[in-house]
Parts: sequence; C-alpha cells; structure tokens
Amino acid sequence: MEVVKSYLSLTKPKVVILLQITALCSVLCHDLIGQFEISMETVKTIFIVFVGGYLTAGGANAINMWYDRDIDPIMTRTSNRPLSNGKMKSSSALSFGIIMAITGTVWFSLLANNVAAFWAFFSVLFYVFIYTMWLKRKTPQNIVIGGIAGSTPPVIGWAAAEDGLSIQITSLELFFESIFNLGPHNYLGLYPLMPWFMFILIFLWTPPHFWALALYRSEEYQKVGVPMMPNVRGKSRTLMEMKIYSILLIILSLMAFFNYTPSMDWNILNNINQENFIVSFTTTLLSIWYATTVWNIDIFEEVDKSGRMSIASRSFFVSLLYLALMFVVLVTGSLGFEGSVIGIFVVLVCIYISEIKNKNPI
Repeated sequence: MEVVKSYLSLTKPKVVILLQITALCSVLCHDLIGQFEISMETVKTIFIVFVGGYLTAGGANAINMWYDRDIDPIMTRTSNRPLSNGKMKSSSALSFGIIMAITGTVWFSLLANNVAAFWAFFSVLFYVFIYTMWLKRKTPQNIVIGGIAGSTPPVIGWAAAEDGLSIQITSLELFFESIFNLGPHNYLGLYPLMPWFMFILIFLWTPPHFWALALYRSEEYQKVGVPMMPNVRGKSRTLMEMKIYSILLIILSLMAFFNYTPSMDWNILNNINQENFIVSFTTTLLSIWYATTVWNIDIFEEVDKSGRMSIASRSFFVSLLYLALMFVVLVTGSLGFEGSVIGIFVVLVCIYISEIKNKNPI
C-alpha cells in the first residue's frame, strides 16, 4: 500500500485533478452550447478526458520530480516527496512517468482523436523539456512561459469532444490548421473561440496567482538556484507585472461575449442572445473583483507569525476561487439564458461570502 501511495504522489494528484476539471468544463461547454443537454456521449468523453489527462499530466509530474530530485530534498515543501525521502529509486520514477505519459497519449489517440493526443503529448513535452529542464532554473519568467503546459487541458477536452478531427501532415500549413482548428467555422468565419478563451484565461491567470505566493515564499527557490521574480526583479517589479496580468484578464473577460455565437446562424445579428451579455458582464465583474485583490497588495507589508503576507495570501486564495468561478460561469452560460442567470447568482453569492469572511476572519 505504501508503494502505491508513493507512486500516486509522484503524479501530484491534487494539481492534476484541478487541471482535469478545466478540461471537463471544456467538454461540457462543447456539448451544451446550442444543445442544452448532456448525453451519454458526453459522459463517455468526460471519462476519456479525465483518464487520459491524468495519465499524461501525472506522467509529466513524475518526470518533473525525477529531474528535480537534486533540489527537492533541500526545500521544505518538497522534502517529503518519494525521491526526497528515499522511498523510491529515481529510475523507477522516471520509467513510471514515461510509461504514464505514453499510455495517456495512446489512450487519446485510440479513444478520442489524434488532435487531442497531440495536445496532450505537447503539454508533456513542453512541461518536461521547456519548463522543467530549461526555463525553471534559468529565468524568473519560468512560470509565465511554462504556464502554457498548464493551459492546454481545455484544448484537449474540446478536441476530444469534437468529431472528425484529424492531423494533416501533407504540408506545414495544413498541419497547423488541423491542430488549431477545433471545429467548424461560426457565422463570423471564425473557428470555435471557447477552448482558446479558456487556454488564454489559464495562461494569464497563472503568473499573478503564483507570484502572490512567491512574494513571501521564494527564499527556498533562491537557496536552490531557481530564480523567482521577487528575488531577481524585486517585489515592486513583481507586483507591477501582476497588475498588468490582472488588467489583461479584465480585457479577456469582456471578450467572453463571442464564445457563444452559434455556428452559421446569421439571425444572431438581428437577435443577439441575452446570455452573451450576461456571461460577459459576469466574467468581467469577476476579473475586476480579483484584480482588486492584486492591486491591494502592499509589498512593504510585514510577514505575520505564520510566515505570510496576509494581503498577498488573500490574493492567492481568491485567485483559486476566481478561476473556479470563471469556469462555472462559462459552463452555466452554455445552458442559455437561465444558465447565465444562475451563473451570475452563484458569482455574487461567492463574492459576498468571501468578502464577509475577509472582514470577519475566524
């Protein structure tokens, strides 16, 4: 049982499950837009995406732990990992990670399509070679560029839910079109925007989310030679870039309107759906709320007894709620007007509860 637990911990299950939730939300949006119901095919796709996503992302995490086995024992938060405490051989972790990643890719190829398999394997390669082996120990922008790997699950989920996708290799142009075109054109002549909206959302969210924590917990990374933005560029520069990303999230939220344009439906020009406006309003409200927690951060705030900067810590935890609510709004918005109303109600309630708890901490 202890061996199974060690292998499971190599996959970073909490992180992987969070990633797969974004992929499953993408599947739900794909199948709900214009249909407003979940079929058995949707349930089947959800199962395929969750299993395949866990295998590929979990495999990438196992390889990451294998590569970082020299620095993990030194840092407090990673000192109890299987390779750090000697409960597992490094060769076993590497083999396990490679087998999982390949199995997950083949799983997507056989049960979904090659486009979903491509993006799943791309995320593994990018996380392992670009982030872990190259960027992580060389640049304070590691989390920014490396965030591309963590942004791919919605693309994988949407691709798995779309019928008829295949990779074309007859020319470079057709290849890129086949991996980026995740469905039929809409009435504006555009490819589906929702999966790429989700991709950009996670990508823009990652730096301010992570740096809020790094403002007061990056010393251990510095000790092992991993550059973090606050240590390399300073807290003022870090906060400035966090604010820029929060502004970009607001701008992106305004564009949520275009996620629900029906395919080839010219009537929308004369009869614009109300839910488009409601979803865009809700996502923008959410982004403004999250942005205020970033702008309220005081880089001169003293660290408390638990080793935290309380305002930065609040921004970090709000960012988790923010991302979850953004995906909730996107899914409920796929249910039409009633769903979009439910989405804004859930958001307002959650914001209210969060603010009350912040003013009256237990």
